[in-house]
Amino acid sequence: MDRRSRSSLHLEILGPLRVWRDGVEIDPGPPQQAGLLAALLASADQQVTTNELIGMVWEADVPATAVNIVHKYVGALRRLLEPALSTRESGSYLRRSERGYLFDAGAGTLDVVEFRRLVASAKRSTGESALNAYLSALQLWRGHAGDGLGHTGTMRTLFAALDNEFFDACVAATHLAVACGRADRLLTPLRLAAAMAPFHETLHGCLIVMLAAAGRQAEAMSTFATFRARLAEDLGADPGPAVLDAYDQVLGPVRRPRRSHDAGRGPVGEPRRAGPASATPGSMVGRAGELEILRQAVTAARSGETGLVLVEGEPGIGKTRLLEEAATDLSDVLVVWGRCLEGDGTPAMWPWTQIVGRLLENVAAPARRKSLDGELGRLVQPRGEMPDSSGMPDSGAPFRLFEQITALIGQVAARRPVVLVVDDLQWADPSSLQVLGHLTARLPLGTALIAALRNRVPVPGSQLTRFLATAGRIPAHRRVRLVPLVPDEVGELVRDRIGHDPGAGVAQRIHARTGGNPFFVHQLSCLLATDAGVITAAAVERAGVPATVRDVVQERAGRLAPEARAVLQIAAVIGRDVEVRVLAHAAGLQIRACLLLLDTVDALGLLTFSTGDPFSVRFPHDLIRESVVAVTLPSEVPRLHLRVADALEQLTVDTGSVAERLAHHLWTAGPLADPARTTTALARAGGITAAKSAFDVAERQLRTAASVARAAGLAEHELSALKQLAAVVGMRSLYGGAAALDLLERAEDLARRLGRDREAADFLFSRWAGHAQAIELDRAAPLARRLFEQGRAAADPTIRAYGLNAWGIHQWDIGNVGEGVRHLRQAGEVLRGHAARRGDDPLRHDLQMLPAAIFAEMTAQHGDLSTARALLGALEELAGDDPYMITVWASMAARTAANVGDAAEALRVAQRGIAVDPGFTFVFQGSYLRLARLWALAMAGRDPAGAADRAERLIRANLLDTPRSCVATWFGLLGEARLRAGQLEQAATALDCADRALDTFGQRYPEGLILLIRAKLVQASGAPLDEVRAAAERAHALSVDREAHLYAHRAARMLRELAAGQPT
Repeated sequence: MDRRSRSSLHLEILGPLRVWRDGVEIDPGPPQQAGLLAALLASADQQVTTNELIGMVWEADVPATAVNIVHKYVGALRRLLEPALSTRESGSYLRRSERGYLFDAGAGTLDVVEFRRLVASAKRSTGESALNAYLSALQLWRGHAGDGLGHTGTMRTLFAALDNEFFDACVAATHLAVACGRADRLLTPLRLAAAMAPFHETLHGCLIVMLAAAGRQAEAMSTFATFRARLAEDLGADPGPAVLDAYDQVLGPVRRPRRSHDAGRGPVGEPRRAGPASATPGSMVGRAGELEILRQAVTAARSGETGLVLVEGEPGIGKTRLLEEAATDLSDVLVVWGRCLEGDGTPAMWPWTQIVGRLLENVAAPARRKSLDGELGRLVQPRGEMPDSSGMPDSGAPFRLFEQITALIGQVAARRPVVLVVDDLQWADPSSLQVLGHLTARLPLGTALIAALRNRVPVPGSQLTRFLATAGRIPAHRRVRLVPLVPDEVGELVRDRIGHDPGAGVAQRIHARTGGNPFFVHQLSCLLATDAGVITAAAVERAGVPATVRDVVQERAGRLAPEARAVLQIAAVIGRDVEVRVLAHAAGLQIRACLLLLDTVDALGLLTFSTGDPFSVRFPHDLIRESVVAVTLPSEVPRLHLRVADALEQLTVDTGSVAERLAHHLWTAGPLADPARTTTALARAGGITAAKSAFDVAERQLRTAASVARAAGLAEHELSALKQLAAVVGMRSLYGGAAALDLLERAEDLARRLGRDREAADFLFSRWAGHAQAIELDRAAPLARRLFEQGRAAADPTIRAYGLNAWGIHQWDIGNVGEGVRHLRQAGEVLRGHAARRGDDPLRHDLQMLPAAIFAEMTAQHGDLSTARALLGALEELAGDDPYMITVWASMAARTAANVGDAAEALRVAQRGIAVDPGFTFVFQGSYLRLARLWALAMAGRDPAGAADRAERLIRANLLDTPRSCVATWFGLLGEARLRAGQLEQAATALDCADRALDTFGQRYPEGLILLIRAKLVQASGAPLDEVRAAAERAHALSVDREAHLYAHRAARMLRELAAGQPT
């Protein structure tokens, strides 16, 4: 309590979130508000943008009002922390910044700030003083940072980074505790850390060493045995060097633990070695252990196995250099690079465009031509013009693309080992990361994957977090964290650069200036060295020495003539790699004059001529380009982007990648660019990006196109962009979800004003489908009525069919199964001969397919099983070998079989659907398949209780957290599975959930089935026969009234069996 009483406000995030005001603990509020506070606390004294906060609060299905909700939470938190604040006051803690918010932590207010202060003090101190500071810091921890909060992927990454700081401090304190003979004081925090990271070998090695040093050899041996058994049982792996070395020390005298930079399967590496003995050829100072880990992955590929290594570290720490060194001298191995680049101007799927293009060069010509005819052709040979309707992919295209990339890698690796090197993952677009996650789980034999990413800004997005989680589940993966160099290693790096030994004093000062960051060391050495290659202590200590890489770059750029500085700024706007012709045109120079200026820039190491490509230059490091952009006047940036756009249009071949770059530069030029030109470029880029299955990037481009057109009053341009956007959003979310609904009403209004009634009906039907799929029937009903009335008044068969389909499915939703079947049957007759082909209009084709698929299931519930089977058979034939279409067919067929009560058929169909999507790529339809499989297993008596448990978790996670159609059906079938397991109370609970879903969402078509299963529960509970019969009669009567004859027949069969005294 003393700790909290220092300030009227005290907050803790190093464990569960807790808030005290005036010594009294207070509730931080509802979960999302508490999560937002936790995110701000974890980033204390640093700006968190509004967009980042939104990503932390909502991982998916971000509401349109998200920004307002964030503002509301911030206002509530301000008044929570400082109740005396007026409505408009910002208070002392939650401050508004330029683009978001920051938590301003005063002394003694926040535990994480105190923890970092103490750790910094420990690093500055030695011996007992350092150990005491570490111990004070470690005692602040009570568990995982933010423990107990429901985190999104982005927030989990943020808190995992905090946990890593705790783990690092524990490891650093271990070495001090051994040296000081104070092992007993460190046992409590080490035990906590080991419990938090059960597979972290370094921490467990430290705990074992500390136990032995404290005289607890037996407990140390037991800890080793427990850890080894856990690794073997859960990961199928043996302990690594850190734990084995610790075990050796238990058997012998306690000594300083061996330290390696390999993080193994854990999240962090170890403290640096104390000397420069780690130097390797090629100036790889201090990275011998890390380089060996990467080479082990290459050796695994050579041996016909797989290797997976993730390298992480701060900018400039040497990640790319390490990857380059590991990829040298591999004549028997095909090394393929995929470099991710920063900026919206980078073409979507860029790393895979590079990788696939290189791989295709290594397959025979017939196989290459066949590959280019499919999704791979859209990826590596995007056309410059916007694809026509036939060029737009379907919803299953991403999965097919992922599979084709994996198959191509396997094809090449079967003949020659392949090493895939993917650099700068933090800049990868979400679709590229999806490919990487898909590949990681299916890495072909003979392949090694080595990837690098920053472990600081930018904060990892949800897709990068998911990839890291996927990689973390691969037993053989290695995760290496590069840490700063120690002073002796800094001295060696400086000597390699300037050719002279700087001496211990200079090396120590450079280390202090740079924090041991190798890139900063390199840049500062170049700046401070005299013509004779000497750096003096006085030079390092003088006041004007730059404190950051940005300062170094600014100082060196200041030496350039104004014309050369202007060329450098334009190059930074273009990107990491710069075509000289484009640069010269944008700068208004002849190529010869531009090359002369580039020579002066190259001499300062700010831009270099690309090896093997005489037509381009590149920035030696992202940090240099970022620094140049940062010091360019904001008022100049739009003008530079417009000049680059003009140069791209006039000088380059109009390929798909150029179209994406052009759109970015025109958009960034803002009001300087003609809005019609910008809109056209963005819409074209969106279509090309969608053709590569990068739907997330395409959606952003098309949204921007529509926004620019609307602001400029360009109705035709806006409608064109919105129609493409509706198709893309539909492919991502089956034409439903909140993401699409804000667009469709605007698109419908535009189409009507432009006299395009059929397109207006497309958008209205899309809006209805979105609400219906989210079982928002109160919003869907008036839209269905509008469609129905418009259809009755229209001569156009498409508009008439939309009305019949929407009204029919709405009738089915509210329980009128027979009425729904009649309307959908009539819609099919109206549309016969008029259905849209996907090649002509993908949006309309997919909208018409939606009711056609539902009609099969609806027909079965109506009692016409033969027709339902024929319709499902036709869908199966239509699916062919397309994984996505198979998944759609199988989800309908499996759910229909479960409604019928046919466990064997449900299991057969579900397993076929799951087999084509083992990675659960198609979450929406895949959830139905897995639920059908679990229901079938339970009904077959194959661990029914376990199957029911897994089904319940899946329902709550995928159908209830964000409500989805059929949730009541699956709660009802869960009740049936619980009955089969003999879990009567849990069956009753499941059926109660089904009833609540019926009442909450209003989707009542399965009500007869739920009543039937409840009648079986009444019977299994031992109720009198009259009560059982009455329950079955209720199910029968309601089903007959709703014309759900399938359920009526099943209820009638139960009544006959009851009358005959037979078990039901």
